Amino acid sequence: MSLATGHPAHEPADRGGSFTVVDPATGETFGEAPDRRPEELDAIVDRAHTAWHGWRADQAARRRALREAADAVDRAAAALAPLLTREQGKPLTESHAEVARTAARLRYFAELRIGTQPVADDRPVHSRLRWRSLGPVAAIVPWNFPLQLASAKFAPALAAGNTVVLKPSPFTPLATRMLGSVLAGALPEGVLTIVTGREPLGARLASHPGIRHVTFTGSTATGRAVAAGAAASLARVTLELGGNDAAVLLDDVDVEKVADRLFWAAFRNCGQVCMAVKRVYAPRRLHARVVEALAHRARTTAVGSGLDPLSRIGPVNNAPQLARVERRTARALADGARAAAGGHRLDRPGYFFAPTILTDVPADSPVVTEEQFGPVLPVLPYDRLDEAVRAANDTGFGLGGSVWGTDLDRAAAVADRLECGTAWINHHAELSLAQPFAGAKDSGVGVAGGPWGLYGNLRPFVVHRPQEA
Repeated sequence: MSLATGHPAHEPADRGGSFTVVDPATGETFGEAPDRRPEELDAIVDRAHTAWHGWRADQAARRRALREAADAVDRAAAALAPLLTREQGKPLTESHAEVARTAARLRYFAELRIGTQPVADDRPVHSRLRWRSLGPVAAIVPWNFPLQLASAKFAPALAAGNTVVLKPSPFTPLATRMLGSVLAGALPEGVLTIVTGREPLGARLASHPGIRHVTFTGSTATGRAVAAGAAASLARVTLELGGNDAAVLLDDVDVEKVADRLFWAAFRNCGQVCMAVKRVYAPRRLHARVVEALAHRARTTAVGSGLDPLSRIGPVNNAPQLARVERRTARALADGARAAAGGHRLDRPGYFFAPTILTDVPADSPVVTEEQFGPVLPVLPYDRLDEAVRAANDTGFGLGGSVWGTDLDRAAAVADRLECGTAWINHHAELSLAQPFAGAKDSGVGVAGGPWGLYGNLRPFVVHRPQEA
């Protein structure tokens, strides 16, 4: 498919011009995508509503279609993964893993069955609970995991019998458009529609009166705007928002044993992961060892184009995000922090920032209190464990957290004290397809993943009938 002119099946003909897509490893334009006008959404949502009537009617047919879709994604991996790396920046191995996860999620939800069940009560009636789909779903996806997060939204929505209008980030539209073409052979027309464009397209989609469920991943500020837009039509919302995950190291932690896992929990995908480790709290007597272990890895890990097989960390995805990372780091250094590794943009084309480990960071520095979403990690010392737990919880975010130590029972007890949706022990940011994923506080509303994600795309419907005389 031509990057400039190809149109995924089920996408309307281009009437709104186009916008360019930049390779973050070079900073140069390499493709373009249709720039849909907000007024075009009326016809698109109408078509999704029409397709919904047939799609919701046959659960067995939906399950077959999702299995076929998964097979099609696997067959297209050799084309999808390089395109994903080209527009997003991540190493090619990570792009292949993202494509594989997309197929796996389709298969997982294809195997979940939607059943009915009796409702027990003391009245002389038979009550049975059934589940009904909602209608057209709007899925709005960010640029850090374009395919994986798209499938996390459309796979359960489609399995539940809904249709989906999917809008990718304008920074990463191309692999998603190719995915739409790949899936078109398995899904009926109008069941999954990809729309690309710049704002206010996303805002209009979230507030469209024909949309019955809005599922969004992105910043907390934008999530609030999405929720306000959806409220006009009382559409359901599922919001996976920002994170500022803390890793609390206990005084019995084996620093060298966990250093690799801890480093990659923070720096995978160039730190552009909502549930990445973004702050480390280490006992004061171990603090210098932790800083040096992480700094050594930051200094020696290969940074470069994701298409280079030697690269382990790619570029920041886009120029505005690179500027944000630079500002946060410069502010921390100006406030007295020291860069044990990195601390600066790399002098080369593209959006590269050196993997950075910060020490002596003021606790109120924005690089600690806010989400940096890049390859920068502050490491802070603590004297008492209660102090570390309090600092970990002293944030408006509540996506995830982790505890690292040798005594697993003690670590589990500390994990129970973290105010977040998911807590890990001796690892971080690992999720199975079968588990729920939800944030606390400002990190989100609703649940994704597992059966909870499926039933989040359904509504209960109860039928009462009298018992036979």
